[in-house]
Amino acid sequence: MANDITGKQAAESTAAQGGKTTIEDAVVAKIAGIAARDVPGVYALGGGAARVVGAIRDALNSTDLAQGIGVEVGEKQVAVDVTLVAEYPVSLQELAGAVRASVYRAMQELVGLEVTEVNVTINDVHIPSEDEGDDGQEARVQ
Repeated sequence: MANDITGKQAAESTAAQGGKTTIEDAVVAKIAGIAARDVPGVYALGGGAARVVGAIRDALNSTDLAQGIGVEVGEKQVAVDVTLVAEYPVSLQELAGAVRASVYRAMQELVGLEVTEVNVTINDVHIPSEDEGDDGQEARVQ
């Protein structure tokens, strides 16, 4: 099966039986997002503003699996940019390598395109006590 991408919009492949398969950029980004989220040590994907919008979507049960993911699809290749928040205390270099490997594998196995690069940007570190909301004081009311 030969892979062929037309423009920046879609990946297309022609099957031996004839016909055309189109994979939209949004689908490629979603697959990359799922692959990145599956890596232990990834707390969230996206930058600050994207995470705020993501929290609102989560509250509405409408998670954007492509949040924090950028893709550039060519004729036979794909490049992926991943922006994430790491859990503390995880090795950031090891995390970036694991995310890169997971996304690379997903692009080759599920999308069927050659991966030119997977760039990983770690823009924050999540410290578990930040979200607990416990300031050490007893509740004033029960």
